[in-house]
Amino acid sequence: MSDATTVFGLHAVRTLLQRHASKIVQLYVQRGRDDARMNELLSLAKEHHIKVEQRSSQEMDKLTSSESHQGVIAQLKKIDNLGEGALDDVLDKAGASPLVLVLDGVTDPHNLGACLRTADAAGVHAVIVPRDRAAGLSPVVRKVAAGAAETVPLVQVTNLARTLRWLKERGLWLVGTDDEVTQSIYTAKLTGPMAVVMGAEGAGMRRLTKEHCDLLVNIPMQGVVESLNVSVATGVTLYEVVRQRTLNTK
Repeated sequence: MSDATTVFGLHAVRTLLQRHASKIVQLYVQRGRDDARMNELLSLAKEHHIKVEQRSSQEMDKLTSSESHQGVIAQLKKIDNLGEGALDDVLDKAGASPLVLVLDGVTDPHNLGACLRTADAAGVHAVIVPRDRAAGLSPVVRKVAAGAAETVPLVQVTNLARTLRWLKERGLWLVGTDDEVTQSIYTAKLTGPMAVVMGAEGAGMRRLTKEHCDLLVNIPMQGVVESLNVSVATGVTLYEVVRQRTLNTK
């Protein structure tokens, strides 16, 4: 079974069954599981006419190379990774004020999954990541994203700087986060067509990525820690954008 076409974990699979059941080819469940959460999944699978196979705990572990599947694995139809060409269509459908999240080299799949989950909640139209030296879709990402990997397009690009220039040409304002600047996200204007640009864990944004940003802002830190985890910083920044957009429409 290809890692790229599996989702595991009770919450992630339930979300898939509720929102994107047509993408599921088959469900594998751990033999002997008989509890309310598993029975709910089995009822959803029956409702959508999805084939279910029971496997032993050891067989389930082998299917995912992981023991954190929680007794359920969904096999998906093969999904081709989205490239630069998909962005045109995404932005065309986004309306007057598209919101895009750019992750410059986030390598931890847990962070990518958390960023996708927040992006879905904040109404982000697409998440852009470099094709090289960055995390892509994987079972761990899909599990952490809890269904968001199937709702928010993840676009892998070969040249991030070129993509950033193209986003500008499409009329998006590029806002990056940087601990060294003085302007706070709470004093900056974060409305209109926008791409929020976040740096990698620890290293932050690369120099060339930073140079392409129209505006750099910081997240005020009141304690002794110097920076936030990238997925937490992404949530703080996106929800300030949501807050300002909401106020702007009243």
